[in-house]
Amino acid sequence: MRILDQNKIKQKVKRLAIEIVENNYDAKDIIVAGINNNGYGFAKIVLRELRKISEIKYTLAKISLNPAKPLTDDISINLKSEELKGKTVIIVDDVANTGRTTFFAFKPLMEVLTKKIEVAVLVDRKHKSFPIKVDYVGLSLATTLKDNIEVRIRDVEEMEVWLV
Repeated sequence: MRILDQNKIKQKVKRLAIEIVENNYDAKDIIVAGINNNGYGFAKIVLRELRKISEIKYTLAKISLNPAKPLTDDISINLKSEELKGKTVIIVDDVANTGRTTFFAFKPLMEVLTKKIEVAVLVDRKHKSFPIKVDYVGLSLATTLKDNIEVRIRDVEEMEVWLV
C-alpha cells in the first residue's frame, strides 16, 4: 500500500527543512549527514530544500556503515574531524525503525566535539530498541514488526513510500 506519493514527500521535506532552520537559526554551519544510500539520497533532497529557505552554510556528508555488522565493519563519515568540530550535525535517514542503524551512525561523531547532533527521517516507526530520539519526522507510523517500509527516492521518476 502506498503511503506517500511524490507531492506528499515534497511537503514533508519542506516542513522538515523549516523545522531544522527554526531550531538552528543561530547556526553558522550545519552538516547534513546521510546514512548509506537511501539516507544519503534523502539528505540530498533535504539539503536542496534547506538551501532554498536559508542562508546558513550547509555541507553534505555521508555516513557509511553496515547495519547488519556494525561491530565488525568500519563506520565512517567522509569529513575530517576539523570539519565537524563545533558544528551542528543533522543525521539523516529514510526510515527509523529500531534505532540501531542511527545509534551506530553516531560512532564517527563521538571522536569530535560537535555543537549539536540531531536526527531527521522521512518515516519513523515506533519499534525503538536503542536510545534514539528522532528530532525531525516526515511521517510517524505505528506498524507491526512484520511490516516493511520501502522508500523509493533514488533513481526514480516519482518518489514514493510503500508499506509492504
